[in-house]
Amino acid sequence: MDTLTLAAPVTEVSVWALFWHAGWVVKLVMIGLLCASIWTWAIIVDKVITYTRLRASLNRFEQIFWSGQSLEDLYRTLSERKTTGMGAIFIAAMREWKKSFEKGAKSPLALQSRIDKAMDLALTREMEHLEGRLGFLATIGSSAPFIGLFGTVVGIMTSFQAIAGSKSTNLAVVAPGIAEALLATAFGLLAAIPAVIAYNKLSSDAAKLGVRMEGFSDEFSAILSRQIDEKVAHQRAA
Repeated sequence: MDTLTLAAPVTEVSVWALFWHAGWVVKLVMIGLLCASIWTWAIIVDKVITYTRLRASLNRFEQIFWSGQSLEDLYRTLSERKTTGMGAIFIAAMREWKKSFEKGAKSPLALQSRIDKAMDLALTREMEHLEGRLGFLATIGSSAPFIGLFGTVVGIMTSFQAIAGSKSTNLAVVAPGIAEALLATAFGLLAAIPAVIAYNKLSSDAAKLGVRMEGFSDEFSAILSRQIDEKVAHQRAA
């Protein structure tokens, strides 16, 4: 029988079939990229929720703070529960304020410096929390395509070896191996594209939230500075 009349073997080319028939190196690459993609989306969802809640918290705090409520009353209310954002900065400043006057602070400049440092430390902790795990997104965004390309190169090398062993360049022989190899690149892009987009967006959002908190820190520092001057003037008058 003429070999040209033989039908080419039917090969399944679904994603699962391609993954299953890939070499172990390519499989490890794709599994690793899939895990990275899942973790990337977990971070994205967590950060979106965190930033949304923080914006709402900042809005509520600003509304209460500028409503004219006593700083002492606001401090007592916030110190009884866990606070974040501007509330944490406010508590850090008020705590240093109260400790300093309880111990009889004599230097207004030293007191102002300690309050500013306390707020700076609180702001730094808040920013560390906001920016936490964003570095993972940047790493995945920059490295995942190359990891996928590594799997593709290994897969294509394996495919060429199989082609050489079968001594056939029939498309039915070549295509499955090439498809298996390219699937690793697809997994790399699947992990990298959302990571890059999310990193840029979340970094921008974190910076905006940081600017809001830093602005409040500067405003509150000015308010406390005026109160320190008033207390010093009152003590001198007495």
